[in-house]
Amino acid sequence: MQRGLGQLVLTVVKLLHVLLERQAIRRVDGGDLDEDEIEQLGLALMRQSEEIDRLRRLLGLEEQDLNLDLGPLGKLF
Repeated sequence: MQRGLGQLVLTVVKLLHVLLERQAIRRVDGGDLDEDEIEQLGLALMRQSEEIDRLRRLLGLEEQDLNLDLGPLGKLF
């Protein structure tokens, strides 16, 4: 049960991370950020991704375990 709950929580965290990455790309492409802000944002997203991977391994999950099947909509990621 704990593994299932951990999987669900980590899937939601990964989804939020993907959405943040997409928003960051839009902001960079839109010219909304200066070079320092782009660097800080990139580092923060890399650290966040590393932490998600660390937690995933800690829970004994594979990358595909976070990719939920949404039925007719396909996979989440």
